[in-house]
Amino acid sequence: MPRVALGMLAVYVALAFGWRTWLQIRRTGSTGFVGLAGGSALQRLGSVLLVASIALAALSPIGALAGWPWAALAATPRPLLGAIAYAFGLALTLWAQLRMGASWRIGVNPAEKTALVTGGPFSFARNPIYTGMLAATLGLGLLVPNAPALVAALALLAGVELQVRLVEEPYLIAQHGDAYLRWARRVGRFLPALGRLR
Repeated sequence: MPRVALGMLAVYVALAFGWRTWLQIRRTGSTGFVGLAGGSALQRLGSVLLVASIALAALSPIGALAGWPWAALAATPRPLLGAIAYAFGLALTLWAQLRMGASWRIGVNPAEKTALVTGGPFSFARNPIYTGMLAATLGLGLLVPNAPALVAALALLAGVELQVRLVEEPYLIAQHGDAYLRWARRVGRFLPALGRLR
C-alpha cells in the first residue's frame, strides 16, 4: 500500500497543483499563486500548515517503506475505503477548481477582485476544494495509517481553518458584501449544512 499511496499523492499534486496552474497560466497569463506569504502571522501559519500537510502526506508512505518504527500506528489499512475517499477528494478538487475558472487562486491578493463562484460544487459547500483536499488526505491516511498521515490530516485541517476564516472569508465579505453573505447564510463552509454564517 505505501507505494500505491505515494503514487496517488503524486497524481493528486500533479493534477490539483501542476495541471491546474498550467491551465491558469494558459487562460489568464498568471499562475494563480497570490498572497501566500503576506498578511498576519496567523495567515502565514495557515499557508505553512497547508504546505506541511503535503510534505507529511508524502512522508507517511516513505516512512512505511523505510520501516521507521515511530511511523506505525496500531491500525489496519483500509484500502477500499481509502481509495474511495481519495477518488472522491481528487474528483471534487478538480471539479471545483475548474468551476472557479479564472477566479481560481491560491492565496488572496486584497487588491484583486475576482468573480464570486456559487454554482456547481459551490452550491453545496463554500470551500469544496478544501473539502476535496481533506477527503483525499484522509483516503491516503486510510491506505497507510501511520503517525505522519495523522499529523498531515491535522495540519491540513488546521491550515484550512486558518486560511478560510482569517484570509478568504474576510476578503470575500469585503469584495462581494451582501452577495457573499447571502450565499454564506445558505451554504455551509465545508459541508452542505455546517458552518453557515449567521
